[in-house]
Amino acid sequence: MNLLKKVALGLGAVVVLLTLVAYVLPRKVHVERTQTITAAPEAVFAQVNTLRNWEQWSPWHKLDPHMKLSYTGPAAGPGASYAWTSAQRNVGTGLCTITHSQPFSRIDTDLKFGEEAGKTTSYYLFEEAPEGTKVTWGMDLDMGLNPLGRYMGLLMDGMIGADFEKGLHNLQQVVGSQPVTVAP
Repeated sequence: MNLLKKVALGLGAVVVLLTLVAYVLPRKVHVERTQTITAAPEAVFAQVNTLRNWEQWSPWHKLDPHMKLSYTGPAAGPGASYAWTSAQRNVGTGLCTITHSQPFSRIDTDLKFGEEAGKTTSYYLFEEAPEGTKVTWGMDLDMGLNPLGRYMGLLMDGMIGADFEKGLHNLQQVVGSQPVTVAP
């Protein structure tokens, strides 16, 4: 009985320690990737600003081409929105809404994933470059007060960053064949 009590106290101490450490971990997570795409800023911007186009380059659409999609609001720009439902665990369900769209330079979105709480925003920056358009895709997540969420936050850059890289590569494939025009 004495051994069992020591094991239980030891496990309890580990749980308390891990919980306390979780609250020292960052609550906010930032993931960002950049790639230069051999296309004019107008072409790349139009691909991202029109949510229906995401079916051609989004890495999550490639994971589940059978996901159910529903679009609401305008076709492009602020207020454009789409919801998705997928049986694939890596895709899940969610809602994406464009909240800000500044032609050829920036797009901001709000994201909601399933029943998860917390605010998630994403952005796309477009900058003219000699080779085409430098595109930066970023996401900011608030992991809240959930200790497990804070530990997951440590893994997000590796998990989501790889998807961003695939998405930017796919975006290059979609618009990269269009001619690049660079202003003098």
